[in-house]
Parts: sequence; C-alpha cells; structure tokens
Amino acid sequence: MYNRAPRRKGNRGARGLFFLFIVAALTVFAWYGYMRFIPNGDRVSPSFNDEYPILAQGKEAEQGAIIENNGVKLPLAVVQQVLGEDKPIRYESDSGSIIFTTANKVLHLKTDSLTATINQKPYDLTIAAESAEGTIYIPADPLTELYGLQVEYVQETGVVTLLTAGDTIQMGEVTTENGAAIRTEATIRSPFVEKVPQAQPIRIWEDHDGWLLVQSTSGLVGFMNKEDIRLTTIEQVPKPAVEPPFIAWKVLGNKINMTWEAVYERKIDTTKIAPMQGVNVVSPTWFEVADDKGTIKGKADPAYVKWAHQQGLQIWALFSNAFEPERTTKVLANVDTRFSMIQQLLGFAEVYNLQGINIDFENVHTADKENFVQFIRELTPLLHEQGLVVSIDVTPKSNSEMWSLFLDRAALGSVVDYMMVMAYDEHWGSSPKSGSVASLPWTERSIVRILEEDGVPASKLVLSVPLYTRIWTEKKGDDGNVSVSSKAVGMERIKGIIAEKKLTPVFDEAAGQNYVEYTEDGALQRIWLEDDISMRARIELIRKYDLAGVASWQRAFQTPSIWRTMDDALQMKP
Repeated sequence: MYNRAPRRKGNRGARGLFFLFIVAALTVFAWYGYMRFIPNGDRVSPSFNDEYPILAQGKEAEQGAIIENNGVKLPLAVVQQVLGEDKPIRYESDSGSIIFTTANKVLHLKTDSLTATINQKPYDLTIAAESAEGTIYIPADPLTELYGLQVEYVQETGVVTLLTAGDTIQMGEVTTENGAAIRTEATIRSPFVEKVPQAQPIRIWEDHDGWLLVQSTSGLVGFMNKEDIRLTTIEQVPKPAVEPPFIAWKVLGNKINMTWEAVYERKIDTTKIAPMQGVNVVSPTWFEVADDKGTIKGKADPAYVKWAHQQGLQIWALFSNAFEPERTTKVLANVDTRFSMIQQLLGFAEVYNLQGINIDFENVHTADKENFVQFIRELTPLLHEQGLVVSIDVTPKSNSEMWSLFLDRAALGSVVDYMMVMAYDEHWGSSPKSGSVASLPWTERSIVRILEEDGVPASKLVLSVPLYTRIWTEKKGDDGNVSVSSKAVGMERIKGIIAEKKLTPVFDEAAGQNYVEYTEDGALQRIWLEDDISMRARIELIRKYDLAGVASWQRAFQTPSIWRTMDDALQMKP
C-alpha cells in the first residue's frame, strides 16, 4: 500500500488568482480601448442659457439677444464688452437716450422710437432700441455701420455670433469622409451637438491639446478632433468704411503759436495791439455757460474778427464753464443740454467765421469726469464737420479734485486735435509759500507725465506758458510768523520795477529763471521773472519733446519783445 502525497492547495490558488488577474487586465484593456477609441454616438441638443444666445470668440455671453422681424437687438453691456472702451456707447436713463460716437459721427436714438439722428441729420431705423427687465437692447445695424461689428443670426439654431472689425479668424474644413462631430467636451466619449459634413468650412477659436474649439456655419460651438480638420485660410473681419480723418489746421513746417485774449466787459481796442511776430492763432475768451440749461453767453466782437483775419490769424474762441461747478454738473449730465451747447457753438462759429473752439472747463467735480469726456466726444465730430479745430485746456497732473482729477487726459487726448497744458501755477495766488509761477523742472515734469502716463501724442500737446509772474510779499508779524501774499503782474510792470529800484536779476538754478528781491515797507518782496531767458528755456522744452507748439496766457501781460524771442526760438534750426 502506497501513501499518496497530499495535494498542494497553494498551486491551485495561485492559478486562480492569475486567471482573475488576466480577466481583470483584459477587462481594463477593453474598457480603455472602448473609452479611447470608440466614440460616443449620442446626439444632444446644444445647451444655451438663452433662447437666442450670443457667441463671441466661441464663448457664450452672459445675456442673449432679442429677435424682432429677423432683426437683432443686442444687450448694451455685451456690446460694450465686445467692442471695448475705444468704441463708446452711452445710455442715459432719464431720457432713454443712447449715443454712439466715433471720430466722425454722433448717432443719437431713444428707446421705443424709430426716430434717430446722425450728425444732426435723420437716420432710419427698422427696429427700435428697448428696455426690457432692466436691460437695454440696441439694434445691430448701427453697430455694423459705425464700428464694423459683424452680427450673424442663424434662424434654425437661434445663435447670434458677433465678429469684431479687424479680427483675424483661422478657418478650417472637415477632412473625414463621413464628417466629424462637434462634441460638448474635448473627448470622444462626450456626446455631440452636430455632425459637420466633409469639406464644410468651420471657424477655429482655440486649441485644446489635440482638440479644437470650433464653430460651424449653423453657429453651434464645441470641440472637434484635430485629426478631422485641415487648416485652410485666415480671414479678417472687414473694417467699416470711414471718412478721411479730420486734419487739424497747422502752419506747414511751423509750430502753433497761440495767445489767449482775455476779454472782460470792454471790447478789445485792436488799434492798440502791437505786431506779434510769429503768433498765428488767437483765442479770445468769448463764450461761457450762463445757466443750468446750457445757455451760452457770448461776447464775440466782429471788429476783432476782422482785425484778426486781416493779420492772417486763426481764431479759436474760448468756451468756458465760468468755473461754476454746480452749474457744470447740471449741463453735462443731460444729452439734450450738451447737444444744445454744441448747437450754439456751431452757430457762433458760423456767424463769426471762427476756425476753432478752445474748451476751458475748470473747477469741476471729479464725479463729472465721464460726463465731460462724453461732451467732448459728442462735440468734436460735429465741430470737425464744420471744419473747426477742437482744442482743450488741461492743468498739470495733481491731487486737486476740482482742478486736476476730473480731467481724463488720456480719453480727452484721443478725441481732440490739441491739448493745451496750462503749465502754471506751480505756486498759486494764495500759496502759503513763495515761489515761481512755473519753474522749469516743474514745467518739464508736467509735460512728461501727460506724455508718458496718459499717452497723449506729442503732436497734440501744446505747452501753455505764463506771460505774468507774481510779486510775493513776505512779512514777519509780532509773533515771529511770516505771512505770505502775492499779486499777479505782467512783464512790463516787472521791467519797470527792476529799472526803478535798480535791481540786478540773479539766475536761480533750481527754478531755471532769473530772480530779484527787495524790501518795501518792512516786507520782503520776491519775484521769479518771466523774461527772454525763461521763455527761451520753455521753448527749448517744446523742441526737446517735439510738441505741437506754444500757447501764452495772456496777450495783455506781454512785453513787445517777447514775441520775437518766442518766434526765434521756435524757428531755430537744430
């Protein structure tokens, strides 16, 4: 009898585990192959947030469109986002007004109205703008005409596609014989929303690691495998037809040399104005806002107009806000008031044969910043249409709310023809400290900051210089404290003081100009001079930065020789 060896249960168990491992591996491999190579055959309806979704750059906007008689109305917020800040569109809820502005056009329409105007002429609308549930919708046609925004509406899918003028789009076409699917996600296991036939063109918006975000001719968007696409052409969205740009007047080969003519109650006696060598523009302070309705008070003088034109001078009449902040807030806030002021200025320009308007708004609330820019945007195209040069006066940049912070120099500089930088007063009339009206380093910094920080082109920038200075009085009181006061005087007055008191000017290196002082009635009198030396230094800054020219405040403060000094410095060859 033989003894049998016991069975080795461990071998049988190992074989079982190995078998299970093989089965699991095959299952995983099969599942991987299924997931990797077998596409999902389920078709789903596209998922949009609105009945008429708006797509831009392959992405759905937060709000949808309104379709009326196959015409498209777009939410204002979406339009502003797509076009960007350089294509300004303004809505004013009080009047329901919508204002579109370009370099040459101002289009004005209202909600629920087919009546509109463009540059004061009737403009035909087929569908009206409207307000619905707190959203402003505007018709698409003006957007195409003014800004070149292409608006495509596909009735079958309800999709509205926005294409921005000047954008380039990569095109492609399907290469696979049976077509290619547009899927909801960048994987073959996601369902598809559309199958695009072979050779049909598609837009390509983005690359996603082996997949492309595409849009078909139906407007639907999704992901398509790169292997199913052949790149074809690059198309550019056409830009709108534009009129030739307005060319602002400038003496060929020369700089602008403007002087302001301060006009108070009396008319200027032109027979007493001596020749002004080199001056080619005068800006009389003729017009200002007179009330809350935007009525403009004028002091224009036909005799002065005749004299200026006989001298070969252009007239860029000054229009101010009378430095009244509350009145300014009211007249800028409403499109009808702004438009009324523009119409009055156009009328004055025609009646008095003006060549330009110089805007001088000062002492303005910072809250009115956008309204002021809007006024200039509406004003400039209409003045240009009448052949008028538009210039604007700005202060050097500072932290003063009412005199500096309300000025959006970058936005204003992109609209107007010329920007006059009023490089005065560094030390103002009530300054607690004596000093120059405009030291040379301070003047240069004022120019550079606007050039660099605000991007205003040098070809638009005009350096405004003072033809006056201040006599500073410093008097020590019984308590030992020094009180400071000043008065502004013209160049001739200072020359007289220097001669009368036999003073010898000393050059102040820090200020870049001559300086004198003397004692009178027990008080120290200090004067930083505006003279030939200071003026040549200022003109040198114009040449250094290749600015558009010089403007001087104001003519009556001058000494006759200063015009030749300025002209010679401007004409000096490098």
